[in-house]
Amino acid sequence: MTLTIDQPPTPRTSEDAIEHDTPAATGAPGGHHRLRDWVASIAELTGPDAVVWCDGSDEEYDRLCELLVSQGTFLRLDPVRRPRSFLARSTPDDVARVESRTFICSERASDAGPTNNWRAPGPMRTELRDVFAGSMRGRVMYVVPFSMGPVGSPLAQIGVEVTDSPYVVVSMRTMTRVGTRVLEELGAEGDFVPAVHSVGMPLVEADGRRREDVPWPCNALKYICHFPETREIWSFGSGYGGNALLGKKCFALRIASVMGRDEGWLAEHMLLLRLTSPEGRAFHVAAAFPSACGKTNLAMISPTVAGWTAETIGDDIAWMRPGGPGTDGRLRAINPEAGFFGVAPGTGESTNPIAVAMVASDTVFTNVALTDDGDVWWEGLTDDVPAHLVDWQGEDWTPDAGRPAAHPNSRFTVRADRCPSIADSWQDPAGVPIDAIVFGGRRATNVPLVAESYDWAHGVLMGATISSEQTAAAEGTVGALRRDPFAMLPFCGYNMADHWDHWLRIGEQLGESAPRIFSVNWFRKTTDGTYLWPGFGENSRVLAWLLRRVDGTARATPSPVGLLPAPGELEVDGLGLAPDVVDELFRVDPAAWLAETDDAEEWLGRFGDRLPAAITDQVVRLRERLSAAPGR
Repeated sequence: MTLTIDQPPTPRTSEDAIEHDTPAATGAPGGHHRLRDWVASIAELTGPDAVVWCDGSDEEYDRLCELLVSQGTFLRLDPVRRPRSFLARSTPDDVARVESRTFICSERASDAGPTNNWRAPGPMRTELRDVFAGSMRGRVMYVVPFSMGPVGSPLAQIGVEVTDSPYVVVSMRTMTRVGTRVLEELGAEGDFVPAVHSVGMPLVEADGRRREDVPWPCNALKYICHFPETREIWSFGSGYGGNALLGKKCFALRIASVMGRDEGWLAEHMLLLRLTSPEGRAFHVAAAFPSACGKTNLAMISPTVAGWTAETIGDDIAWMRPGGPGTDGRLRAINPEAGFFGVAPGTGESTNPIAVAMVASDTVFTNVALTDDGDVWWEGLTDDVPAHLVDWQGEDWTPDAGRPAAHPNSRFTVRADRCPSIADSWQDPAGVPIDAIVFGGRRATNVPLVAESYDWAHGVLMGATISSEQTAAAEGTVGALRRDPFAMLPFCGYNMADHWDHWLRIGEQLGESAPRIFSVNWFRKTTDGTYLWPGFGENSRVLAWLLRRVDGTARATPSPVGLLPAPGELEVDGLGLAPDVVDELFRVDPAAWLAETDDAEEWLGRFGDRLPAAITDQVVRLRERLSAAPGR
């Protein structure tokens, strides 16, 4: 089947009838022949009824939302309680990223490394052609040109996603910069990352028989495939989150990390935060945290330290590039996304009031619960639990139901400019200069509240050995460490050891202008399981100390694992912490740390001769400092 892209065929479904009354139907670019030919080839493979080029306009967004309501995918929420907002419910088998079906299809298995699922590109392309053949029959194929980063920024990159899901189009419009202005920036010859997505549920069988659509189409068979050498993304079978919004983890991390390696920049799973001191100096922090470590809360922190203010630049992904000629040579960062795709459970007035205010309107909620008065609810939103809800699967729910009302991975999708704490520089095309890089895990023991690395290479070791303790039997052995290097374990598009080597090279390039590197741990506990540190807004006390280290006004004392705040340097007044609690927050047990170093060394050994020599050297130095520490 071959389609004329400029003039889509006569509409054959109600969906087509809505779409083809719009200018978007004739929005194909005139001059970029490579893009047009690629779109035509995907249409020929997948067989849609029509092809629609998206313009990114408000009118297009509103039309698609109405279409999703009419299809049953969206439920319009109460216009007074939650203006211009919708609830979507996915199927139970399509609720999260599918790591077991996420593949790096590099030419060599060794380039994917031991932490990725590798498949040879040739056989995988054959599999993909088989499943994508006819996968969009009876549907519209939407062409979504998108920019990761401000359009025209020297740090931005362009992609084009084709999809048969209007839910994806609506979400991509929130999460990225979409439409005509992106095509204008692309021009006639510009490079783009091609991204193909299908829910994998055609409405017309190969023999011509039609079937009814469903509110959440998907397929039990799923593929999320990345081809690093050719910069391609292919996703089949899922309509949800990072599986389907291909600008997010697929492009912004897995493919972009490879681009960064080849081009001399970094694509990282990091929040971006601007903090301003009482003296008026602005600092910028990039921070990497695995899941369940308070990343979003930190991105929207409300400081409790007098005189300090905080502003959000990004909550999930940072692209960072060393300054080029004519700049100050520092590491500059952008948030490549245009929206937030946040986890709802645990987000509440007491934990993240800024996020709660952010989703008061103009938000798409997925897999949360519905209140009787047409609003949304999830665990942690309020202290009081409603007496009755409709849960995320559309079933009646009461507090004694014995199951969560919202799915644990339920989400909100909202534009970044809705965030009350968003910085005025969050879309600066030149990016913001990074002063400090922070790595954190979830550790009940051993790891101090905050430590500064001795140098850049030591900081890379900190990032490479981020760990969290398992907290449930379903995750493995309770208490066992799960390593999540740079919080990139599921997201690095190439061998993690090469990723660390790339960081080491960036550090050499930056030299004296390199950011300081720190580790933090908000989760240390007493022997009876009580948290030692209050966390949340009080984490600003830690940020204030580490930024005072940047400006040279805070003192530190050496320890085997890094530089710790000197006595009296961390502001703890008003917290009611006993002196022994403060001591315990920073206690370094050499014997326990030597055992942990053994564990880290064993894990690093998985990377064989790809492990950078500088990392091996840092492990040796750490072991020497621990062996020489008092108490050994």
